[in-house]
Amino acid sequence: MHRDTPENNPDTPFEFTEENLKRIDAIVKMYPEGHKAAATIPVLDLAQRQHGWLPISAMNKVAEVLDVPPMRVYEVATFYTMFQRKPVGKYHIQVCTTTPCMLCNSDSILEAIQNKLGIKVGESTPDRMFSLIEVECLGACVNAPMVQINDNYYVMLWDCNV
Repeated sequence: MHRDTPENNPDTPFEFTEENLKRIDAIVKMYPEGHKAAATIPVLDLAQRQHGWLPISAMNKVAEVLDVPPMRVYEVATFYTMFQRKPVGKYHIQVCTTTPCMLCNSDSILEAIQNKLGIKVGESTPDRMFSLIEVECLGACVNAPMVQINDNYYVMLWDCNV
């Protein structure tokens, strides 16, 4: 569900850079003619990388460049946890807390991170350097527990080395 805020509303300016427009063109060409909608995930990812998160105006721009209804883009952006629909820190920390990671002490890792940064799950540090969330399975159960920071994965962690 989206609720307009001063930093996230349809009037918030968002335009792709010239470089990213070229990337979008290359991405769209990878799909059969007439199937631009298939590029929704990679173009959303590009928008998020450019802006740091996905405001509604970025989702609307993705819909515009792919010539799809905005609702189709919203459906994708809200389904996948890789898309952040509110501002996150420069270092976005995601701690897996599903059963395999929990059995391997992910709770103590989460607690150590909260104590070190002085924030709780769902919060960012005041300088927006770090943000912290719990996530469902990150797909590395055999190496649990797992933490993802931006695009990097850290496995077999102990609270003392976090």
